[in-house]
Amino acid sequence: MKKMLVLFMALLMTVSMAGCGGSSDEEEVASGVEDGVLTVAMECTYAPYNWTQTDDSNGAVAIKDSNEYANGYDVMMAKKICEANGWELEIVRTDWDSLVPGVQTGVYDAVIAGQSMTEERMQQVDFAGPYFYASIVCVTKADSPYASATGLSDLAGGSCTAQIATVWYNSMLPQIEGAQIQTAAETAPAMLMALETGTVDFICTDMPTAMGAVAAYPDMVILDFSDSDDGFEVDEGEINIGISVMKGNTVLKDAIDSVLDDMTEEDFTDLMNEAIAVQPLSVE
Repeated sequence: MKKMLVLFMALLMTVSMAGCGGSSDEEEVASGVEDGVLTVAMECTYAPYNWTQTDDSNGAVAIKDSNEYANGYDVMMAKKICEANGWELEIVRTDWDSLVPGVQTGVYDAVIAGQSMTEERMQQVDFAGPYFYASIVCVTKADSPYASATGLSDLAGGSCTAQIATVWYNSMLPQIEGAQIQTAAETAPAMLMALETGTVDFICTDMPTAMGAVAAYPDMVILDFSDSDDGFEVDEGEINIGISVMKGNTVLKDAIDSVLDDMTEEDFTDLMNEAIAVQPLSVE
């Protein structure tokens, strides 16, 4: 009888441990918003997606541990997501190279920062979205000999750059045969300044960034070869812009997607145009 009791107790412990193991697996990745706050990381230097300003005008949100404010398309979208889910929004400012590691380690709940949904990034994080569709373009000065370019082949011999660790620099510029590719710019403003000061002949970026650039720098023009046979070869991941969360964080991903699914491409475009209209005159 005593032996049977011992065996019975051992069986109960085994079942109990197995049950705990299953529960742990299901809750392995926390959503990050259990406290009712969505912590979002961005550069705050990447107009019109995001930028820094000195006050809360036009709906800007305070940047954590700072007396400055963030605004732009990413902030506007983050506010919509938070309002729909009843969360408070916390904006954290960080550099581009820290965005993916930060969301991987749970320092931030999400990154809303104009990130392309590339295969490489999708191996590291999960993406909600897209929350924008951004074609790839070049930007040059209006008085540049490259301003009349109708295709990539017309840019041969020109010096160029793009922001570091982007598809613009890693995948697009190498497609321009004969281009003199310079060192990558650390930030979008640095990329634009390289063009403005004549350090390079043209830059490569996406359409929203280019639109923001020409709004801030009237002496710049956009070179869009999207409808040309002599344009960039891109895949959907390079033009689809997404919101990254920690791998396996399906709760947060689904909550964000539930908001984006109710928005159309026209809604995205209207919101981006609103951001461009209120961005600072200088995108630095």
